[in-house]
Amino acid sequence: MILDSLVILIMKNVNIARLYFLYGGLYWKILAKTIVWYLSVSKWRIFKMKLKNKLAGYLEYCKFRKELDEKTLKAYRIDLKQYFNFVSCDEPDKEKIEEYITELHKKYKQKTVKRKIASVKAYYSYLEENELIKESPFRKIKVKFKENLILPRIIPREEIEHLLNHMYGCLQQASETVYKYCLRDVAVIELFFATGARVYEISNIRAENVNLNTGLIQLMGKGAKERYVQIGSTSVLNILRKYYAENRAAIKKSGYFFVNGRGNRYTEQSIRLMLKKYTAQAGIERNITPHMFRHSFATYLIEEGVDISCVQRILGHSSIKTTQIYIHVAARKQAEILRDMHPRNNMKIIGAA
Repeated sequence: MILDSLVILIMKNVNIARLYFLYGGLYWKILAKTIVWYLSVSKWRIFKMKLKNKLAGYLEYCKFRKELDEKTLKAYRIDLKQYFNFVSCDEPDKEKIEEYITELHKKYKQKTVKRKIASVKAYYSYLEENELIKESPFRKIKVKFKENLILPRIIPREEIEHLLNHMYGCLQQASETVYKYCLRDVAVIELFFATGARVYEISNIRAENVNLNTGLIQLMGKGAKERYVQIGSTSVLNILRKYYAENRAAIKKSGYFFVNGRGNRYTEQSIRLMLKKYTAQAGIERNITPHMFRHSFATYLIEEGVDISCVQRILGHSSIKTTQIYIHVAARKQAEILRDMHPRNNMKIIGAA
C-alpha cells in the first residue's frame, strides 16, 4: 500500500518527471534503491511480527530434529507461552525482559527459573540461526545465580530394609487373586533400588527390553537416551522372573513389562500411590518417593567406594557435575575414614580422655 502510493505520487509529479529528462536514469536509480530499502525493512517487519506464532514450527523442530521427549516439549511450550504472555510483544526491550526475570525469581525456585530462562534463550537462538530475527534480545541480558547446594534426600538403609521386609511379608500372605499384583509391587521397588532408575523409566520399560536370563535391562532416559543397567542381585532377578511368569499374558498383550489390573501400563502415578500405601502400612513416617530410591542408590554406591564416573553412567547423567552432588551425601563413608584414618588417632595427648 505504501509503495503503491509512493509510485503514484511520483508519477503524478510533473516536476520530478522533468528531472528524469534532465538527469537521465538518476531518478530511476534513486527510486530502485528506495524500493529495495523499503522491501528490506518490510521483510524484517514481517519476520518480527508474531514471533509467538512461530512456536509450533520451533516445537516441531525440537521434536523431530532434536528428538526431545514429550515432557521436555511440554515444559518448552509452557515456558514460552508464559514469557510471551508477560512481555505482550515480539520485541521486548531490555527493561521488560529484566522485569520478567525478576517476576520469575519471585514465584519459582532457582532451578525452575534457570530452566524457564534457558527455554526462552533456546527459542531466540533458533530464530537467530534461521535469520528470523537479527539478534537475540537475551544477548544484552546477564543472568547470574547464587549457587545453592541442595542435597538430595535419601532413605536410610534400615528403612529400605524394613520396607522390603514388609512387602515380602505381604507377598507371602497374599491371596491367589492379589498375589500377582503383590509380586509386581515388590518387583518395582526392588528394581528402583537395584538400578537407580527414574519412575517414568520403570513405568515405560518395554517387555522386550528386559532380559530375564542375563539380567540386562534397557532404560529410556531423558531426551530419549538409551542406557543399559545390569541387575546384580540374584534375588532381584528371581522376583522379576516370578512376576513375569504370573503376568505373562497381560505383559505380552500390552507390550509393557509392568502392567496394572486392567492390563495397561503401570503408570507413574499408580507407582507413587503404591509406594505410599506400603510405606504407611510398614509404619514408616518418612514421606518416601520413588526418586529417593535413585538418590539412595547413588549415595550408597559412592559410600561403598564405587567410582563416581561409573555411577554417572549407571544413572544416565550427561554431566558428572550432576553426579557429584552425591559425594556430599555419602556421610557414612566419610565418618569411617575420619574415624579410622585420621592422624589424631596416633597421637598421644597427655590428659586427653
